[in-house]
Amino acid sequence: MMKKLPFVFLFLILLSCEREVENPQVDPGLDYFPLLIGNFWVYEVSERMYFGENDFEDSQYFLKDRIRSLFVNDAGEQVFIVQRERSLDQINWQVEVDYTLVNRNNNLVMNLNNQPIVILAFPPKEGLTWNGNLYRGAEQDEFELIQESSGSSTEQIRVLQENEDDLITFRDIRYDVFQRGIGLTERYSEVLTYCSRNDCLGEQLIDSGRFLNMKLITYGNE
Repeated sequence: MMKKLPFVFLFLILLSCEREVENPQVDPGLDYFPLLIGNFWVYEVSERMYFGENDFEDSQYFLKDRIRSLFVNDAGEQVFIVQRERSLDQINWQVEVDYTLVNRNNNLVMNLNNQPIVILAFPPKEGLTWNGNLYRGAEQDEFELIQESSGSSTEQIRVLQENEDDLITFRDIRYDVFQRGIGLTERYSEVLTYCSRNDCLGEQLIDSGRFLNMKLITYGNE
């Protein structure tokens, strides 16, 4: 006859499903985005917001992403919590937002502002494609992985999220660059709409949109 487990023991089992973990098991294939508590990345950011024709605002600042903790969810997945801070001088930092990273069925899912997106798929190989919106309930958005030469023995890959420009109504160019043993080294996003009035159609006058470029300047573990 099977012995009944003590109530306290059952309680501890349930509690372990939501507790934070200090020494996570490293998932294989994540060498292009090492997920360890304390890992951090500092980016120099250039941003331009377009509000209309000849109306825009430029910003220069720094972002620091640091994995501050993780927990195991009900599905048994290790969910890494990343704290993002913002600074104008790399001295005074202000917390901007928390987001999560999780390796789900060999898909690295980034959930920022409740918008999950599959930023990387494993194992990474040339020509690999996947649906970036797999967990969003949105229409399919195909991402493609491209292997690049970084000029050194360290391998580098580019994830092309979008590359369209009809030169008339819109431009949508987005990609991420990852380096083995380091993680995300660059994020580029240029999503714009052109003026489509009869007097400016085809002249590529930017009517609205946003340009963003994040470049890694330092990283480590603390």
